[in-house]
Amino acid sequence: MSPRTDPRSSPLPPECPRAHSRFRSIVAPWATRAALLTLALAPAPEATAQSAGQGAPSSERSAPESTSPPTLTNLRYTEDYSYLRDPSKRTGAWWEPFKFVPLDASGTSFLTTGLELRFREEGYWNFNWGETPVDNYQWYRALPYADLHLGPNVRLFGQMIGAWATGKETKVTGVDETGFELLQGFADLKLPLGDGADLTLRGGRQLLSYGSERLISLRYGPNVLRSFDAGLASVEGDPWRVDAFYARPVRNKVASFNDRFDDNSAVWSVYATRKLDEISPTSGLDLYYIGYRNSDAEFNQGSGDEVRHTLGSRFFGKAQDWDWNFEGMFQFGSFDGGNIRAWSVASDTGYTFTNLTFSPRVGLKANIISGDRNPNNPDLQTFNPLFPKGKYFGEIGLIGPYNLITAHPSLTLHLNDQWSLSGAAVFYSRESLGDGIYDVGGGLVRPSGGSRARYIGTQADVVLGWEPVRWFSAELAYSVFAPGQFIKDTGPSKTAHFVGLETVVKF
Repeated sequence: MSPRTDPRSSPLPPECPRAHSRFRSIVAPWATRAALLTLALAPAPEATAQSAGQGAPSSERSAPESTSPPTLTNLRYTEDYSYLRDPSKRTGAWWEPFKFVPLDASGTSFLTTGLELRFREEGYWNFNWGETPVDNYQWYRALPYADLHLGPNVRLFGQMIGAWATGKETKVTGVDETGFELLQGFADLKLPLGDGADLTLRGGRQLLSYGSERLISLRYGPNVLRSFDAGLASVEGDPWRVDAFYARPVRNKVASFNDRFDDNSAVWSVYATRKLDEISPTSGLDLYYIGYRNSDAEFNQGSGDEVRHTLGSRFFGKAQDWDWNFEGMFQFGSFDGGNIRAWSVASDTGYTFTNLTFSPRVGLKANIISGDRNPNNPDLQTFNPLFPKGKYFGEIGLIGPYNLITAHPSLTLHLNDQWSLSGAAVFYSRESLGDGIYDVGGGLVRPSGGSRARYIGTQADVVLGWEPVRWFSAELAYSVFAPGQFIKDTGPSKTAHFVGLETVVKF
């Protein structure tokens, strides 16, 4: 075996010149690809001038704030374009005719349509620290939708997904490719309750996202989003919103029109959020219970039937240049005849220097996530994040939120109205020496293997973002993961590198 050098001294492991050449074969084309995609997809100047809220004519920029279009979201069904019912509130942007198609004289019945197109290329060198030497592949995704409002109280929403992957060396799964599928298809019925409160009843296939997406997320970062076949009831009246739902996650397969809900698992929840306007308009408190069943669960300890209950709370907000997001979770239940007792504490605190050039934000995330104490004991202490967001700890996405202690400092610079640059480091340790480490999907990446080492490794990320107009964005990312002693004790332990390029058109 060739000698290793300190990974801090060189970004490339010195296995051999041939290895350096293989790495260059991944990295070298990226600058060219980024330039070509930027030139091909960047909006023309006249398109920029017509984008509402960004470079619109001065007479329209001075319009009241209520005329502004909603924020583009990944859910899409939360966007409200009913303000376009008033012709005086339209700016002439090219996308406005797609967002409000009146179906009656009053405009109370209308159709909204939209589309997202994403191309993403990812390249790994030493994936999982050398288990796959080179993996360079492309993801393609299309997300068209239609939102039909039949008066103020009835709504039908539908969204398709087309998702494909090419060039993958590792196994192609339903997270990479699913062909054409129904991503969302549900009906809403809104019932006024009085005193400004409303009850919304929703049934069908839908995306679910709560809090910081630590437990229930869209899985937006990878290629195939996660949807649920669910029934949901939501009561909203200031300052509270309370959701209750029962859902089956959809199991994605690598082919068209064959995705079905997972017979082996289910999730149910009561999730309440209270606004804290006395602190700031963006501050609030979450209180929730989430129940979960999986008849085919697998951990370092083994596999079996899992029934798990999560109690949690989140306090979040922003005030006087500070922002914060604190969350605590406790889990109990049963796994394969043993008892579950698990927990996690997560924090994200930041300060933005608004008076300095580039308005730098300095942030620190810290997490403690419990792991199993003894794989030979039937009781289980491994925390289960259930349905977490993809790329949980950065772009490289090698480790998921199980059995960890992490410190995650970051710096974000807003270079101008279009460009941003962020950098971060992540320091990973095992919370329990009796448990292994897992990927974001819950797969066991490295069993504990008898290693007494706690430190897993060090990760660094750099992300350059560009959003010249509301409906177009691009991103270029680089990550490196230098393995620690636990990785060295349990298998291949080469430094892993990642490069990602993404372009998105969304309206």
